[in-house]
Amino acid sequence: MNIDWSLLPVAFAGGALGAALGANVAFIFTGFLVMIGVAIAAGGGGRDFIGNVAFGPLFGPHISFAGGVAAAAFAAKRGKHETGRDIGKGLAGLNAPDVLLAGGAFGVVGFLIQSLLAAAPTDSIALTVFLSAVIVRLVFGSSGLFPKAHTGGGWLPYQRDWPQLIALGATLGLGSAWLLKMLGADRGGDVLGFGVAAASLTFLQSGTSVPVWHHIALPAAIASTTFGGNIYAGAAGGAAGAIVGEIYSRVFHANGDTHIDPPACAIFTLTAAFKLFQ
Repeated sequence: MNIDWSLLPVAFAGGALGAALGANVAFIFTGFLVMIGVAIAAGGGGRDFIGNVAFGPLFGPHISFAGGVAAAAFAAKRGKHETGRDIGKGLAGLNAPDVLLAGGAFGVVGFLIQSLLAAAPTDSIALTVFLSAVIVRLVFGSSGLFPKAHTGGGWLPYQRDWPQLIALGATLGLGSAWLLKMLGADRGGDVLGFGVAAASLTFLQSGTSVPVWHHIALPAAIASTTFGGNIYAGAAGGAAGAIVGEIYSRVFHANGDTHIDPPACAIFTLTAAFKLFQ
């Protein structure tokens, strides 16, 4: 465990930023920053920007996105926001500094959890997003960790049926694996699909029914790497990501009153599974 205590104020700022922008918008910025980092790496500048900025203490999903999730739940608990499940709205518009402070506090929580789990045999950032959301549900929610009434609705009405999930997962997963093959991991090809997927949520924010597929892109790249760069292994990994994400949605998210992120759950689960073959 190696915690850089000097970064705690930055993590607090990151969580507050996630609250101000809204968790989804904060994650979209992560996606664009990943693509900038890949461009730097592909040009020979190394991967520091990806690790220290895109996934770092200000914009990392375990900080900014998780802070936004916590702030939405806190605001709903205080009667200032309609529901803790709504992570698409920027909460700066509430004119409520306590909501921003709640986001900042969970930015620090995310930073500390990820620092403790950095050596875990999985994606520690995705695992932290999940664990932070569990704390949020238990502290600010009322539906319980495992909501009893299940409608099978998932978190996206057009991305919940198994044939659709397999089709999206296999095709988009193959594409992500191909990007990795073209660039190579040293030039950021392993996270390029993830970055594109996160950035594409810009259109979801505007009301277009685009897929949520970062939990397809990243497992696809990991599966391809695990099985010798095979892009068809990437297709299988992408399909697995889509299916596992929907399962987690139905277990934790579909009937909950706070957001527990299905993609993060799929990413840490499949990363751990693929590591067994490495």
